[in-house]
Amino acid sequence: MRGKRFKEEQIIAVLKEAEAGVGVTELCRKYGICDGTFYNWKAKYGGLTVSEAQRLKSLEDENRRLKHIVAEQALDIQALKAVVSKNF
Repeated sequence: MRGKRFKEEQIIAVLKEAEAGVGVTELCRKYGICDGTFYNWKAKYGGLTVSEAQRLKSLEDENRRLKHIVAEQALDIQALKAVVSKNF
């Protein structure tokens, strides 16, 4: 079963509530998340503003896309080398 998906704005709002003094267990109960999720968010988004978090997400998406392109090119190169190495 997949849980809720939170947007960056919501995650940062939860983290700011924690910084304001609300207990972690209380926040987790309020938003329906587990402690591990909260601490993962804190490690990833701790100290970021909303605009910085959105920029981070866009950079991660671009990095994923570029890695995909490089993997496809590596496969093409490998296939071409295999064709060239065969003796006809």
